[in-house]
Amino acid sequence: MKREALPTGKLDIGILRKLLERQALRDHTILVGPKIGEDAAAIDMGDKALIVSTDPITFATDEIGYYSVVINANDIATTGAEPRWYTVTILIPEERGAEELVDSIFQQIYQACEKLGISLIGGHTEITHGLARPILVGQMMGVVQKESLVSTSGAKPGDVILLSKGIPIEGTSVIAQERAGDLPSFGISRALVERARYFLFDPGISIVEEARAAFRTAKVHAMHDPTEGGLANGLHELSIAAGVEIEVNGDAIPIYEESRILCEAFNLDPLGVIASGALLVTASPSDSENISNKAFECGVRMTEIGWVKSRGSPSVTMITSKGSEEPVPYFETDEIIKLLSGWGLGTIDISGTI
Repeated sequence: MKREALPTGKLDIGILRKLLERQALRDHTILVGPKIGEDAAAIDMGDKALIVSTDPITFATDEIGYYSVVINANDIATTGAEPRWYTVTILIPEERGAEELVDSIFQQIYQACEKLGISLIGGHTEITHGLARPILVGQMMGVVQKESLVSTSGAKPGDVILLSKGIPIEGTSVIAQERAGDLPSFGISRALVERARYFLFDPGISIVEEARAAFRTAKVHAMHDPTEGGLANGLHELSIAAGVEIEVNGDAIPIYEESRILCEAFNLDPLGVIASGALLVTASPSDSENISNKAFECGVRMTEIGWVKSRGSPSVTMITSKGSEEPVPYFETDEIIKLLSGWGLGTIDISGTI
């Protein structure tokens, strides 16, 4: 009997939950283990916690080395830790195994590491049979004082939910890069396309600065990095990890104009488009203004988009512009997959957001 193939993207949450529940943690030093919604694992190292995360970059991009460093650093930063040590496995297709390509990827890695104060400490590089494009699997490590560790599961009823920058930053850049040839037919100007392509760097897919600002300014209860499945899935992951009900104000969610135009052109819901570059923070209402002000000093806008309602069955609802309350969908497949037909954006990520 032919078995149905699983869809492209992250493994279905239900399947993944069953797989993770099969095996209990045996090591008492594990503070945060594999759990849906958590961005990174945490290991007890005495007065400090070692933070570890891994993420693949599996789609085509001219900046794949930069992507890999930044995406992995983001996961570490959501715990309050400083990303410090990076390892990477680089797989190059046989047909593209030129020294120039490898050199370019390494230069991107070195530049991103230098920018964020990270050390490349090891990895593996090979020319691999059967690949259509380069694939990078990075692992990042950092440290934080154990008592200061932040986890996605820390969101508390009564918390406000802040979102940095806007959405969907990474998806906007990907659309502009991968479908640039189609955009003039929608009446979209070359200037807008160029701005959108540069979203990778401005406003940028790194959330390290705003995570650092929030962590150092107030007692944040949770931080989470919405990636595949966009802001919608990021909110659901936050809800599941903390076991809480979440409500957001749809009118308050900042969507970049370039993003709105590109998503409308291809009939994509911006809430479900890969959203690296935005950070979700939950904290007490009394700390919201201080966090926003500190982030603004770093050049980052923070917007209050919702609140944590109560503990209970995890759920995410939205207050619409008409005042009605609607459930926020969970996107089984990132909206951007519609444009990339078979170019996967993610895999199972046990140490990161799963």
